[in-house]
Order: sequence, then C-alpha cells, then structure tokens
Amino acid sequence: MILCSHFLLHTTSHSKMISLVNSFKYVLPCFIVFLCDHNMVEVMSQYWPKGGSTRFYDFKVQMLKVNKLCNTRNIVTINQMYPGPAVYAQEGDRLIIKLTNETPYNASIHWHGVRQIRSCWSDGPSYITQCPVQPGRTFTYKFTLVKQKGTLFWHAHFSWLRATVYGALIIYPKKGVPYPFKHPYEEHTIILGEYWNKDLVQLERIVVASGGPAPVAEAYTINGHPGPNYNCSANDVYTIDVVPGQTYMLRLIGTLLHMECFFSIANHKLTIVEADGEYTKPLTTDHVMLGPGQTVNVLVTTNQKIGRYSMAMGPYMSGQNVTIQHITSIAYFQYVGASPHSVALPASLLPRFDDNLVVKTVMDGLKILQIRNIPKEIDTNLFFTIGFNVNKCVSKTPKLNCQGSNGGVMATSMNNNSFIKPTISLLQAYYYHINGHFTEDFPGYPLKFYDFVNGAPNSAPNNTGSKNGTRTKVIEYGSRVQLILQDTGTVTSENHPIHFHGYSFYVIGYGSGNYNPKTATFNLVDPPYMNTIGVPVGGWAAIRFVADNPGVWFMHCHLEVHMTWGLGVVLIVKNGQGPMETLPHPPADMPLC
Repeated sequence: MILCSHFLLHTTSHSKMISLVNSFKYVLPCFIVFLCDHNMVEVMSQYWPKGGSTRFYDFKVQMLKVNKLCNTRNIVTINQMYPGPAVYAQEGDRLIIKLTNETPYNASIHWHGVRQIRSCWSDGPSYITQCPVQPGRTFTYKFTLVKQKGTLFWHAHFSWLRATVYGALIIYPKKGVPYPFKHPYEEHTIILGEYWNKDLVQLERIVVASGGPAPVAEAYTINGHPGPNYNCSANDVYTIDVVPGQTYMLRLIGTLLHMECFFSIANHKLTIVEADGEYTKPLTTDHVMLGPGQTVNVLVTTNQKIGRYSMAMGPYMSGQNVTIQHITSIAYFQYVGASPHSVALPASLLPRFDDNLVVKTVMDGLKILQIRNIPKEIDTNLFFTIGFNVNKCVSKTPKLNCQGSNGGVMATSMNNNSFIKPTISLLQAYYYHINGHFTEDFPGYPLKFYDFVNGAPNSAPNNTGSKNGTRTKVIEYGSRVQLILQDTGTVTSENHPIHFHGYSFYVIGYGSGNYNPKTATFNLVDPPYMNTIGVPVGGWAAIRFVADNPGVWFMHCHLEVHMTWGLGVVLIVKNGQGPMETLPHPPADMPLC
C-alpha cells in the first residue's frame, strides 16, 4: 500500500472513502496517507493494510498560524496540521518518513515506543542519535515495526517543540489477527496536550537563563482543542459522536510538556486493554492518569441515556509548592440524537490534582495479557536515584539568573549527575570513536546510600548541587538487566515519567518509600510491559529488560523541563556476535551539526 501525505481525505461515509482510495491506488508516483482527522482510525480498522508493506510518509516541518485563547500566533507543525498527521501501519511494516525542515528552527522526530531494532540511527533525539535537521535540510527515517502493535506516537525531540509537533502512530495487528477483545464499534484517537501563547524554543532559553521553574501552560488541550472553560474557546471543542449500546475504543496519548494529567468521561467507565502498545488484562476504572510519553487504550460502552457528556482532563501534580494550571479541558462525548446545544453533563469529579492513591491503584492493577519469558536471573544490577537539585548561584546578576529555590539554580539528576547533551551526535561520536564528547563512567549505583526520601539534605542551595557531564553507562550485549529507579526528596519528591528509548521493559515492582530488597514484592508472572514508567512520588519502581538491541539509547524524564535540567542518562548497549547483533552503518544523509 502506497501512502501520500499531501492528499487530504474528507469523507462522510465509508463507501465514499473506499471509492476515493481505489481511484488512487494505481497512481504509483503519489504517496497517499489518510490524514482527515483522528476519527479516520475507525474506518482504517475495517480495512487493515496487507502485512509486510513499506509505507512512505512525507513530513514537512512548517509554520502554521492558529487562533487560540484570544491570541493569534505561529506554531511549528508537521504538514501544517495540529495535532500532526497520524501514521498508520501494521505489525511488521517498514516505515520510511522523509523529514524536510521548512522552519527557522532545528528539528528532529522521535518515534516514541518504537524499539528501533538495528535502526538506532532513526530513533530521533537531537544530539543523542542524530544532529538535528537544520532549516532547509532533509533527513529520511527508516525503521521496521518488529513484533510491535498498538498505540504509539511520534513527537519532536528538539528544544520544547514537542508542545505542538506530535501525532499518533497506530500499528494494527497482522491481517486476520483480531484484537484480544470484542472488536469495537469505532475507534478514536484522543491526544492530551498543553498549549502556550509563546515561542517554545525561546521559552526554553528564557527558563534556562533564569535558573528557575517553567511557567504553566495557558491551557490543556484535547486533540488540540482547549474546550469551553477557556477564554475565546466556546467553539474550540473536540467532539465524538456516538450511538447508544455500542463499545468504543479510545486511544489515549499523553503528549503534555511539563505536566501529567487525569482523564475521565462523565457517567462512563473506562476499561484499560492496552498500555504503551502492549495488551493488558482488562482493568475497569473511573479515571486514568497519563504522564507525557504514556499511551493507554480504553473501551467505553455507551450505556447511558441520550445526552452530551463531558470528557475531561485535569492536572496531576505530586510535587509540593508547584504552580499548575487548574482549569480543566473539556471535550464532548455526544450521543446521536442529543441536542447540539444541550448542556454537557459534567465529568465525574476528576481526582484531586495530588491524589497519588488513584495513580497507584491503577498501576497496581495493570497486568500484561500474554505471559512472556520475563528475565528471572540477572547479570547486571543497576540502581538510579532520580530527583531535583539546586545548584549555587555563580551569576553576577542573581536576580535574573538564579530564580530557583532559595536563590539557587534548578537542576535535576540521576545518581546526582545532571546530563549535558554533547554538541555533536553522541551516537556518531561512539560509532566513529570520536574522543572528548562523552565519558563511560556513569555510576551504576549512588555514591552513598541513605534515607533517599525522607533524610536527604534539603538546605538548598548549600548541599543539594549535582555534578554535570555527558556520562554514559555501557552494558554488554545480551545482559539481563534489573534497574531500580528511586525517587528522592532532596528538594521535593515528585512522580517522574521515565522513558527508555529503544526498549520496552517489565515493571516487576512498584512501591512507596525507599526500595528495600528484603521487603520489596516483585511480580514475575504478569507484570506490565511498558516504555515509560511513572516512578511514584517518594517511591521506587523496579524494571527488567534484556539488552538485545545494540546502540546508544536515551533514558530520561519525559517532563520536558526536567530533561532540560539534566534528568537523563545514555545507556550504550555494545554489539553482540554477527551482523544481526551489530549496529549497522549510519545512513548517507545523516544531518550535520
């Protein structure tokens, strides 16, 4: 199947859509892609493409003028779409996406959750696996979706452009392979985001220069729409039209920049059937929490009386004394037959913004559906502390540059190391043995153990500073790795969504307080298999994976300001034996820094 991103299909029926597709299927020079809107997925699900296809997409990084929240401004987008175009594929397909940068900013795209088997060069994080694509330049991403299906997404991985540059990556099962639950009547993609009336690249520079926290977003958004609770947004509302007595699948994607969020639908239960692109045992709940980088598929049955119901997203913030946007974003879940002007039934109360118990309850209930070979024996044990630091002010203009806690400069770290991105691609430096851009001395354990949660120093900025550097941790190919992620209370504890590029992992344990190997309980039977784990506030998470994908892989907090401050590390997985266990040569069009 050939796909074209310049052909926009607007159809009112399945038959018209199929007729249009058939009329273009022999036009080989064109690339056809379905970009109508996020409702097209329910049509695509009935006409799954043939497996083993190569799918071509043409992504142009372009500016788009938008009117939101009583303001008009230009935002960075892909193909002048906000949210960006959905990428549709099937398990086993090969994707080839040509990225052309037509903006004044650098750009790169990360294919979030794609395991990039032997395609590390296409992973996308700027200065980690590639130099960013400069204005006027192009780069072509090429990778195969090896044994992957479900809801993933793509997003910018340069500066804070992820705030507007993102879209769904939906991978259907192979032809003839059904979902492990009754096929839904329709599918809809729901992308949860944040919106600023600011230039995001400039905003990052201002925040870094200030040494203080990032300003809150002007609004939360559902598929790019703030909803009626915000100024000038009474008609800027996303709506799903539904019929009674049916089951719908909602593909929820968290693309927020600096916040995590709760989501619920008034008077309707949500049954989780997939998390991070992996089927789970059904788990029914009133609310779900998504951190940035997390995806969840839920089933919703339309078993209420005809009416208009609110779909609501609001903040989850576990940190103390943090300023947040409290205004809830609303979309409509509207039954056919309801008056378009009827008052929406309010969503069942979203949890309090700091309700950690709701988050824990859902996480405790997540279990993988298909039992797999979970690593039982471990070759490599790692222990990473994660959290905040406040570095001492050394500026001659402290009022301008030292706006962190107690007049210090905000930082974040793993094992007290704040990650500094190199000025060239770290993967290229590693592959070509270019010295001077990184070291291989990231500690596998904290330098000292103490009461991380409650006994940490807290007289910032006197003794809470971190070390800076581009330090990496090298892992032997084939190692069975266990990693403990421990939240700390050095400045304040907080839930941190930690994402691991190039891998998914089993979340075998999850708890509050300090990790204690003598009392920790592990699930080695059916733990969830994820690519982003919210390490609980004042707690820990234990993950396991097999290091079977050679390359340079970024592990970082997906709260963007935390990553900017240094909450990340690069894991280098060495080559194994033979060509199938070896990092291939870089493509010829790799961008230059």
